[in-house]
Amino acid sequence: MPGNRKAAADDATTARCLDYGLSFLCGTAEFNAVRFWVESRTTIVDERAGTTTIYYQCASCKSENTFAPKDLFPADNYDFLPILGVDRWLIFRRHAYLNADYRQIRTVESLWGPPVMKLRYPSEVTELTTWEEIRDATAAGVPIVSQTELSNRELGLRATIECPVKTMNVSIKDRLYQVDTGPIAIPDLSKRYDEPLDALRLAFVAFNAADFADFVIEQPTPVVEGGEEKCQIYHYSTPISLPARNVLLALAR
Repeated sequence: MPGNRKAAADDATTARCLDYGLSFLCGTAEFNAVRFWVESRTTIVDERAGTTTIYYQCASCKSENTFAPKDLFPADNYDFLPILGVDRWLIFRRHAYLNADYRQIRTVESLWGPPVMKLRYPSEVTELTTWEEIRDATAAGVPIVSQTELSNRELGLRATIECPVKTMNVSIKDRLYQVDTGPIAIPDLSKRYDEPLDALRLAFVAFNAADFADFVIEQPTPVVEGGEEKCQIYHYSTPISLPARNVLLALAR
C-alpha cells in the first residue's frame, strides 16, 4: 500500500473520505422528510467524457406502512435500499421471491423531493500502510474506511468504492488482515450504459492485499435442495475477483 500519510479533511482525495455514521441524505417532501444514512459512496470517472459522477448508497430498511395508526410492516415484506445518483434514485426491493420490480429508477421529485446533503468529514485522516498500523487501529476501535479503485483503461473508466469497514479480521499469529464489508454499490465498467444507474449492482467486498478485491454480487440465485432447483431468489452469490487498488484510512473525529 502507499506510504503513511496524515492530512486534514479538506486535503486531497483520500483525505476527503466521508465520516460514515455521521453522514445523511434528507428528503424535502412535506409528506415525508425522510432521512437516510449514507452507507457507501461510489465515484465513477469517465476520462473520455471528462466527467465525475458520485453515487450515495443508503442503508437498507424494510417496507413499511409509513405513518399508519397500526400494522406498520406489511405482511408481504421486503428489503428496501436506495442509491442516489445525480437527480434520480435507484431503488432496490428484495422480496423472499424473485420479484420483477427488484430495480426501479425514479426521479427525486417523484419520491421525497430534492435531497439535502448532510455529509460530514473527519478532522484528520491517516492512511494505514502496514499490518501493524491496521492491527493497532482495529484493536483501538478507531473508525476505518476503505477505498477500492477499479478501472477499465480501454474505455477510460475508473471507479472508487468507499465504505466504512464493518468487519475487519486480524490474524496476530500470521500477521494478516482481511476486510469484509457491504453492501456497497459496485459499477460494471465493462461497457458504457445509456442509463448510468444501470451500471450499479449491490455487492459485498473483501480484500487482504493492496492489489485485488473479491466481490459477491446480489443477483438471481438458484435455491437447490437434493440436487433439484426449487426456485430462484435475489442473493449474494458467484464470487468474482478483480484487480484493484485498496487503501485503508483511519479517521479522527
